[in-house]
Amino acid sequence: MDKLFYYVYNENLLISNKPYNYKVIDENSACNFKHDIYTLFESDPGKSRSIYPLCTKDLIFLENEDLNILKNNPCESKTIPVWLEKRIHDNKVTAINTAYPDYEQYLNNSRSNNYDRFINSNGGKKCRVNVIGLGDVGGTLVTGLRLLGSECISEIGIYDKDPKKIKRWEYECNEILSPDTSLIFPEVIPLNEAELFNCDYFVFCVSVGVPPLGCENTDVRLIQYSGNSKIIEYYSKLARKNKFKGIFAVVSDPVDLLCNKAFMESNKNENGITDFEGLKPEQIRGYGLGVMFARAAYYAKQYAEAENFIYKGRAFGPHGRGLVIANDIDNYNNKISEILTAAAIKANLEIRNCGFKPFVAPALSSGSLSIIETIKGNWNYSTTYIGGNFFGLKNRITGKGNIIETYDFNDQLFNKIQASYAEQSNLFKKL
Repeated sequence: MDKLFYYVYNENLLISNKPYNYKVIDENSACNFKHDIYTLFESDPGKSRSIYPLCTKDLIFLENEDLNILKNNPCESKTIPVWLEKRIHDNKVTAINTAYPDYEQYLNNSRSNNYDRFINSNGGKKCRVNVIGLGDVGGTLVTGLRLLGSECISEIGIYDKDPKKIKRWEYECNEILSPDTSLIFPEVIPLNEAELFNCDYFVFCVSVGVPPLGCENTDVRLIQYSGNSKIIEYYSKLARKNKFKGIFAVVSDPVDLLCNKAFMESNKNENGITDFEGLKPEQIRGYGLGVMFARAAYYAKQYAEAENFIYKGRAFGPHGRGLVIANDIDNYNNKISEILTAAAIKANLEIRNCGFKPFVAPALSSGSLSIIETIKGNWNYSTTYIGGNFFGLKNRITGKGNIIETYDFNDQLFNKIQASYAEQSNLFKKL
């Protein structure tokens, strides 16, 4: 490891491997520091996160972020002072990318500048969730939040271009009540567009161009991208205009590609120049993978080789083509994993063949339940930013950004995940 530099700023200890213009202290003072510790690094914002908990010393001063961060031993081990290694082991160190122009917001010791306010893991402040788009998925998702979100959600704001849908779901959801009247459900509140970003979680459920029944041989996600990308561009720019600091959650298909679009468009100024002053990658989360895990779990019950799937199974990648299902993350079986992957991808076609659009399980498994787990700070399936693209995997939000679940990978499984990531990256470039 090169020489380390130690600084103090706003009662925070800053550590870097290159000089910065902060108050310098020596290592003896640094190792006895009692407040927050941040490591500073500089990496292209188009390919790296802005902030994340430093869970392993191997990721310190990371120059090139890629899928190797999913591995328990992502790169050659780095030699750092013993006291700093212990702080990292104790989850006391956060990495900040100084290439983002407003990175110092994370060093201002204000709750409004970190992600603690979006987590209700300890029964603290409940979050306000605003949902836009009250079609089949949006309406079902709001219903799920109303029924299941009382521990962590204070209010659910709803908005749609069609005022009749707003009125309908205001009536319907607020009339959901238990015979046990001591139970308190989050109130469902109608919104106008100007109020959309007055919340902790903005949930995008707008969908246009959903293929009708009878179009089962097409990639529904890509057909939807054409229309949905234009709408999410509008709202991501609106989020920037409102200086939105909350979570921008994408439920509409294709979630991975729409997350990329939201990040890219929100970070352009009025002249179309990318300045990275819009939504941070940690703010954007796509919810589509939860139902793919749930579908694989449904089919796993048919196979003795997948009896541990509900505990050891994992899902990676997009909601559709490119999905990777692992039957057991510790004892990977390629044959049974391929079967479960194919079954999960085709599950929506089974519903369509019955004459119905498949929206209930996605709205609840990928939407309501996954969003609630996110608010609670628990592990969930959603997209997170890795190496310049949003990719679906198991992760959780903390006060210092996202933590990604890591593994001792089977080589065949990791190669599949890499291929899926490359396919999604290339697809977004083409679109």
